[in-house]
Amino acid sequence: MNNEYDYAMERRLRELSPELHKRFAESVFGLQNILSNYLLIFPTFTDHTELHSLNVIDFCNKIIGAQLEKLNADEIYSLLMGCYFHDTGMGITAKDYKEFSREIDFGDYFETHCRENISDIIRDFHNEFSGRFLKKYSALFDIPSEEHLKAIIQISRGHRKTDLTDENEYPIALPVSGGNTICLPYLSALIRLADEIDVAAGRNLSFLYQTDLLTNEKDIIEFGKHEAIKEVFVCEDRFILAVDTDEEFVYNNIKKMASKMQKTIDDCQRAVTNRTPYTITQTSIEIRSTKEQK
Repeated sequence: MNNEYDYAMERRLRELSPELHKRFAESVFGLQNILSNYLLIFPTFTDHTELHSLNVIDFCNKIIGAQLEKLNADEIYSLLMGCYFHDTGMGITAKDYKEFSREIDFGDYFETHCRENISDIIRDFHNEFSGRFLKKYSALFDIPSEEHLKAIIQISRGHRKTDLTDENEYPIALPVSGGNTICLPYLSALIRLADEIDVAAGRNLSFLYQTDLLTNEKDIIEFGKHEAIKEVFVCEDRFILAVDTDEEFVYNNIKKMASKMQKTIDDCQRAVTNRTPYTITQTSIEIRSTKEQK
C-alpha cells in the first residue's frame, strides 16, 4: 500500500523513449477538453474527465508493479494513451454518434433497448465509440504508426466487454516498427482492472457535481456507493475497498459491486495467465470497514 510505483510508467517511458514520451504528453494536453465533453450528455454521471484517466494510470502502475521492467517503450506508450482515450466515446457529438453507429455491431441489444435512448446506448457501448473516435481523429494526436494506432484502439476498447482471449482481436505480440511487439491481452487486462477499481469517493469531486440535486435512483445509488468507499488499496494479492457506512442498503450495493469486480478479476486472470508471459498477482477483492482499521 505504498507509493513505490507512482508515475512509474511515465518515468520509464521517458527513459526508454523521450520521443514517445513527448508524443504522449502532447496528446494529453489536447485531450483534456475533449474528455470533459461527456458532461454534456451525462451531467450526473461519475467522473470521466482526465482526473479519472490519471486514476486509471495510477492503478495500472500499481498492478504492473515490478513487471514494468519487462514492458518495452511501445507497450508503455500504447497503454498510457489507451488510459487517456478509453472514455472519449462518452462525449461524442451527435454527428459522430450517427456515423459511428453504422460501424458498431450492437448484436441483439435493440431487442430489449430503445433506439431513441441515445445516452444509454452511448454509455453501454462507449468503449466501441471510443475506438471509432480515436480512429477518426488520430491525425490530431501524432501517433507514430498504424500499428500503434491499432494497439491504442484495442486497448481502449478492451477496458470493457471485449473478448481478450480472441487471438485475432488481441494478439499476444503485435509487431511495431523498430522490432518491438505489443502484448495486447495483458495491456487490455490492466486497463480493464484499473478502470473497474476506480470507485473511491475521490473520483467524484464535489466541485464537479451537485449530488444533493440528484433525482435519478440509479445515480443516487452509484454516488452513494462511491461516497462510502473511501479508498481502494492495491495489495500484492488482492484489492481492498475501504468502506465507511452504517447503511445496510449502501453496503449491500457495494457487495454487489464487489461481486462484479471479482468476475472482472477472474476474466482478466484467465486471459493473462493462459495467453501471455505476464501475471496479475491480485486474485480477489475484499471489503474492509474503515472502523476496523482504526
